[in-house]
Amino acid sequence: MPKILVIDDVAELRKAIEKMLTQNGFAVVTAANGSDGLLLAQEAGADLVLTDAVMPGLDGHALCRVLKKSAKTRGLPVIIMSGEMVEERDVVSGLEGGADDYVIKPFPMKVLLARIRAVLRRYDQDAGTHERLKRFGIELDPSRREVRIDGQVIALARKEFDLLALFLSSGGRVLSTTYLLETVWGYDVADYNDPHTVETHISHLRKKLGAKAGRHICNVRGSGYKFSD
Repeated sequence: MPKILVIDDVAELRKAIEKMLTQNGFAVVTAANGSDGLLLAQEAGADLVLTDAVMPGLDGHALCRVLKKSAKTRGLPVIIMSGEMVEERDVVSGLEGGADDYVIKPFPMKVLLARIRAVLRRYDQDAGTHERLKRFGIELDPSRREVRIDGQVIALARKEFDLLALFLSSGGRVLSTTYLLETVWGYDVADYNDPHTVETHISHLRKKLGAKAGRHICNVRGSGYKFSD
């Protein structure tokens, strides 16, 4: 039974989400603010965090960044919920901060349920992958979610790791921005198709890999990206 941590300062919404998840076979723990949510994320053994973006004190964006920087919780999927008047830059900020999905209020409960299940499926698929990938001095261990370059461990955010794994296993194929959004982020590009999300993550990934290894991730003008010799 997957356990979902729901964090929202609006009690009615928090209780409604808890009821829906419980009825669909999930265990649920809740918190009314980001600080309590952070403690529960670290101690309650949750499988996914569903957090409001705007809360007093530690908001959802800051909470997500803290979780993704900690070795103990960086593998914990995070979905951010935000208000109806959210701007595009807020969504981009959340995704670049490590969020696995971003849902806009108000949302039908069945849509939220589908998003949660989709994120959990992606993490389950990752957990079942154990083959190490090695190219050009880069060694990626999916089971440990660890990357080494010439023997030195490189700290990557989750999406950066997932992008690198996809590039290393692609056999040099050109991967379109749309394909990357669908595969790495799990988005329906009819709803969200902003290439800036991919561009920013690839830029960060190249910098962390360093000039020697990062140069192998190449732009293919008008088509996407590929991992090239």
